[in-house]
Amino acid sequence: MKYKENILTKTPVVILLAFICSALWGSAFSGVKIGYEKFDIDSADWSSQMIFAGVRFAIAGVMALAFGSISARKALLPTKKSVSKIMIISLFQTILQYIFYYVGLAHTTGVKAAVIVAANVFMSILISSLIYKIEKLTLHKIIGCILGFSGIIIINLSGLKDGVKFSLFGDGFVLISTVANGFSSVLMKKYSTSENPVMLSGWQFFFGGLIMTLIGAICGGNIGSVNAGSVMILLYLAFVSAAAYSLWSVLLKYNPVSKVAVFGFMNPVCGVIISNIALKESSPLGIQSLVALSLVCVGIYAVNKNVDKNI
Repeated sequence: MKYKENILTKTPVVILLAFICSALWGSAFSGVKIGYEKFDIDSADWSSQMIFAGVRFAIAGVMALAFGSISARKALLPTKKSVSKIMIISLFQTILQYIFYYVGLAHTTGVKAAVIVAANVFMSILISSLIYKIEKLTLHKIIGCILGFSGIIIINLSGLKDGVKFSLFGDGFVLISTVANGFSSVLMKKYSTSENPVMLSGWQFFFGGLIMTLIGAICGGNIGSVNAGSVMILLYLAFVSAAAYSLWSVLLKYNPVSKVAVFGFMNPVCGVIISNIALKESSPLGIQSLVALSLVCVGIYAVNKNVDKNI
């Protein structure tokens, strides 16, 4: 499959925009922690976390649709043909991914979850290559994924020192969440060939956010303190989702899945760095982080080496 010449297919542009997405998503790790504190949500209260996430994603959907409509100079309304596509993407990207993630996170450690979530790069490339056959699975892509994933393990080594025992409702659910994310990237790539990716992104967020909020409420969740500070962090996190995923969706429209997905390895790296700055956490930012970042960068280079020639 050949991609038409477009500025969004230029590797330097892809690197810049994908890094912006990673930096935004990386800041969300700290933002969510701050949000839980502002709204008085316990770290193990997954139903309340789901309401928090659902409201965030619903607002993100409104933001994405508003920006996309202004840019397109017309309302981004779904057609009869696009409704089913929106529902399917929303099922994988928002509903399944985050329901399993929040339930799983309540039964495992944040470090183990971060490592498992980083496997979404593998999932996206494998699903794209082996199931939907959108591109070829090459040696460069396999090596790149291994190198990038090694970087994620290294940056989380201190949190893995007690072992990596597997739990079904913890690690297993986070893994299912990762598989759902992999499918969502490939489906967005597939559907955006004939649909506006921002329209798909906005409506899937809005629909998925409402479903998550409803499920969280039915399961007994609630949001505690609502004030100017808590509302501001919620709006920021909604902006992160709207901006990053919409931009990511546009990149997927014009590039191979592997060329974009591999930058997902940057998310936890950015998350660790930003958490150290924003939350003053004690995670190492010395040689360990430099080695991890180097492996991630080499992995990204390996996956992108001749990627356009091996579609």
